[in-house]
Amino acid sequence: MSLGKRDIVKNISAEAHLTNLISSEILNCFISLIKSNSVNRTIKISNFGSFYYKKTPKRVGRNPKTKETFPIHARSKLTFLSSNKVKNLFN
Repeated sequence: MSLGKRDIVKNISAEAHLTNLISSEILNCFISLIKSNSVNRTIKISNFGSFYYKKTPKRVGRNPKTKETFPIHARSKLTFLSSNKVKNLFN
């Protein structure tokens, strides 16, 4: 099962008794805050986890159908590392 933004907005609306528009703004503000502030540093949320940028190196990719190789450039991606309390909830 996967959750989309629409599902998260519906859950926030139901739990907090807010409209979908306000819940959507809350979620978008949270996501933009994480994106903008984690570029230079790690964002830690107590008892939840950490968001940080991770650099992936340049590598060679391959199309499995045609066996054609192509370069995949180095890039940065936003990564989430969950806290031990969150991990223990699922295990």
